Amino acid sequence: MTRRDKLIQRFLSFPRDFDWQELVTMLNSLGYEQVSGGKSAGSRVKFLHRTLPPISLHKPHPTSILKHYQLEQVAEILKEEGLV
Repeated sequence: MTRRDKLIQRFLSFPRDFDWQELVTMLNSLGYEQVSGGKSAGSRVKFLHRTLPPISLHKPHPTSILKHYQLEQVAEILKEEGLV
């Protein structure tokens, strides 16, 4: 099992300690690229893919741990697109 597979498996278990950098790494490995919306975007971050719909999230703060609903939203999109 590759690192990517292990990370996806961990993500799909909806752990309470899945952090922002793990999400960025996982989405990058699936072909998504993080783009910032500039100064007025605040904590909103968008991940773009060449052929798939974008994923938009609020970057968590003050900690980097993602909320459960954020994991569910991303998982739903990735499952619909057949990536996980």
